Amino acid sequence: MSQLRVALAQLNVTVGDVDGNAEKIVAWTRNAVERGAHVVAFPELALTGYPVEDLALRGSFVDASQGKIQGLAKRLADEGLGEIVVVCGYLDRATGTAMGVDRLGRPKGSPTNAAAVIHQGRVVTSAVKHHLPNYGVFDEFRHFVPGSTLQVVRIHGVDVALAICEDLWQDGGPVAVAKAAEAGLLLVINSSPYEANKDDVRGELVTRRAREAGCALAYVNLIGGQDELVFDGDSLISDAEGNIFARAPQFEQGSMVVDLELPAATSTPSGTHEGIEIVHTVIHEDALPAYEPIAAAVAPRLADEAEMYGAIVTGLRDYVQKNGFKSVLLGLSGGIDSSLVAAIACDAVGAEHVFGISNPSVYSSEHSKDDAAELAARTGLNYRVIPIQPMVQPFIDTLGLTGLAEENLQARVRAVIWMGLSNADGHLVLACGNKSELSVGYSTIYGDAVGGYAPLKDVPKTVVWRLAKWRNEDAKARGKQPPIPENSIAKPPSAELRPGQQDTDSLPPYDLLDDMLDDYVELDRGSAELVASGFETELVSKVIQLVDRAEYKRRQYPPGPKITHKAFGRDRRLPITNAWREDARKAAEH
Repeated sequence: MSQLRVALAQLNVTVGDVDGNAEKIVAWTRNAVERGAHVVAFPELALTGYPVEDLALRGSFVDASQGKIQGLAKRLADEGLGEIVVVCGYLDRATGTAMGVDRLGRPKGSPTNAAAVIHQGRVVTSAVKHHLPNYGVFDEFRHFVPGSTLQVVRIHGVDVALAICEDLWQDGGPVAVAKAAEAGLLLVINSSPYEANKDDVRGELVTRRAREAGCALAYVNLIGGQDELVFDGDSLISDAEGNIFARAPQFEQGSMVVDLELPAATSTPSGTHEGIEIVHTVIHEDALPAYEPIAAAVAPRLADEAEMYGAIVTGLRDYVQKNGFKSVLLGLSGGIDSSLVAAIACDAVGAEHVFGISNPSVYSSEHSKDDAAELAARTGLNYRVIPIQPMVQPFIDTLGLTGLAEENLQARVRAVIWMGLSNADGHLVLACGNKSELSVGYSTIYGDAVGGYAPLKDVPKTVVWRLAKWRNEDAKARGKQPPIPENSIAKPPSAELRPGQQDTDSLPPYDLLDDMLDDYVELDRGSAELVASGFETELVSKVIQLVDRAEYKRRQYPPGPKITHKAFGRDRRLPITNAWREDARKAAEH
């Protein structure tokens, strides 16, 4: 057996910031060297950020990535960091493909999602992602050309096979060939987006693939927010029997350094297996002298609510910082949604950078106004009260608006106030709507739906309550004051746009609604399946109609962090102009 000290650096990088990302790679390579690592691995497309989307089709961006990876190799050597083996994701181009060449059925310029192996000032070889995901949030067939090799690099007498993210998730391909290559370690670099409970799925996948490959498996993942995606880290290592013995924290940038005891390379199997060619590169033929290993660490797993809350905070914090905002603003009504968003915002960017605006109308209850003020006092955010009736009344007098038009007018006047303050002071406006409301269109377009980012966009209403309760309980456990007033959690939800209004006037109870929405939105079940599963026919018809008619609103809603299996936006893409309707009544007849 041979020893190898491996560092898995789960970085928070920014798409397009090639120079800034390179600085982080240098810094964390130095950290790995100082901790005695022989190999340091960085996430998928760490140099360019992930996902690059159509930047991959821009020749200048691919050129910048290719040039920077070569410059990075030289710089590492110049700074005395050349002996460590660095594995780093970057954007490359298929060999022999000119920048401006278009080929039918291939992305423009034939870009590749690649992993560079850097040693002693040069890129000694590169692995190319073989399986290109084209489902959910992924469009990689649009952006990349697939690889057809398994790169096996001999490092201090150990054969290390390289794979990239989706290569692990799909059967066959490089991971399957790693066994034929007799690899001692399968090193997988990833940018795997977060969704609830994915850490459990990921862990099971890693253990299964390690057993299939017949070798230890090291998995390094990205962290941070990128538009609507959040990456949670959760880097881990499994032995050849599928036992995970090292795991990094979620949502924390850092490097996990682990000593591995691995089979020494005894042969160099080559050839082509399942259409994948095994390519060998030798960096160090001989094993290292024996040394005292350091103990592996296993980070504690987060509870479901803590994990979701951490994802939302991470998504908001990075959206604010990476887009150059200094502060956020939200309408603070005293209700559960805005209260939770306020708590999230304070945790993400600091209460001193959060501005809560109370805009009471003639229909706003005293307890709601008191709850908003109490939350502001508990969190320490900046608080301001601006009544809207002096602005609403001239519209009503001029236009003669009544009923729903009058209700929506109030929401839109509030939005004008928020956007005015945003323009004046540079705040990012946060929309406070949740996934349940967004599903059925229970919001005012250009009103409460206005904003630049929506932290609860993918959070069902029932989960909003769970997260609010968890946040308060977590504060108590840490000896802190709970940020959300208990009354905001306990009272029936209401938009307060007419006397005595409650959400249940227009919608079924949220526990029932969310149960149905999970089937219709998340699982794509039709009306017949909903009726057959026990939902009432009339309710199915009503909810489906509301969901289908609200597509145009969802298209205009701000981005927000993905936390469920199927978020609105990249995950779920339906036409606005759409004559297809599910018929629950016909389904019930059959």
